[in-house]
Amino acid sequence: MSDLSRRAFLGSTSALLAGTTVACSGNSAAGTGTPTSATEVGAPVTGPFTKTPGWLDWYQNPSAPRFAVPTGAVDAHCHVFGPGAQFPFAPERKYTPCDASRDQLFALRDHLGMSRNVIVQATCHGADNSAMVDAVRAAGGRARGIATVRTDITDTELRRLDEAGVRGVRFNFLPRLVEGTPKDDLTTIARKIAPLGWHIVIYFEGPDLEGLEGFFDTLPTPLVVDHMGRPDVTRPVDGPEFGRFLRFVERNEAWVKVSCPERLTVTGPPALNGEQNAYTDVVPFSRRVVEEFPDSVLWGSDWPHPNLTDHMPDDGLLVDHIPHVATTPELQHKLLVANPMRLYWPGEDY
Repeated sequence: MSDLSRRAFLGSTSALLAGTTVACSGNSAAGTGTPTSATEVGAPVTGPFTKTPGWLDWYQNPSAPRFAVPTGAVDAHCHVFGPGAQFPFAPERKYTPCDASRDQLFALRDHLGMSRNVIVQATCHGADNSAMVDAVRAAGGRARGIATVRTDITDTELRRLDEAGVRGVRFNFLPRLVEGTPKDDLTTIARKIAPLGWHIVIYFEGPDLEGLEGFFDTLPTPLVVDHMGRPDVTRPVDGPEFGRFLRFVERNEAWVKVSCPERLTVTGPPALNGEQNAYTDVVPFSRRVVEEFPDSVLWGSDWPHPNLTDHMPDDGLLVDHIPHVATTPELQHKLLVANPMRLYWPGEDY
């Protein structure tokens, strides 16, 4: 990435990579949901694609976090989208996003003070993992990948993904994002990846756990839960639904990503009434998970925040949310460094 591009992210008042063919041409103001004129007319993507109308572009001028993350911190959930001209989006996709390149991800990593990334295959790319693998390889050992695969993948192809830095697959149970996959097929995939020591990332909504947990219990690999299982934060943190989730995590010794407060919040982002602390209604749920499972929690930015329509978060503010849910230096180090290193870079010093 050029010095000009990096300066654009790290301090310029202009948008990141503005004027290039990689970045979207507009974004909504972070925390407000107020679109710019460029977003109102639809921000372009490269290649023969048109961005899904109404879905916001990632925020191109993130603030500098006030919270200094510990040395070696890992952003354990993020994505790359395209660029479409280089890595075409899948024909079966349910949305077309704004381009979000590997260089833009790495610039954000540095801006937030992170050291490493775990890059999760985006549903808009289907089972073509080329963009994700390209980013993992380009990171030079500072990234790992989570793939999407089908039942017909060969052992040779799996070994190639493993050599590239992939360490798991994702099973997505949100119909608005993907077509459902039969559980027998998912079991076949799980059995294929188990010999590699990979894990399965599971993405579901809180009310759906009751119907899925029996299946999850049968999977032969470690489990990593996206976004705390997307709890309904209007319900009590001590209520039966979240209690079911906590028991599921304990029973399976699952890992949990304490991530995406911008997706879970009902009360909204900051600046609504001048407050500085973001997503306060999500804090009790995140804090409960961190304190009950301090050795198996992970944090992720979810950049570039796909499929949001109401507001686009400031990634610096998401980092500043961390000490509200991991309230001591010891918990922060486990969440950001020790746990993700143990899962994704076992045996490496940190």
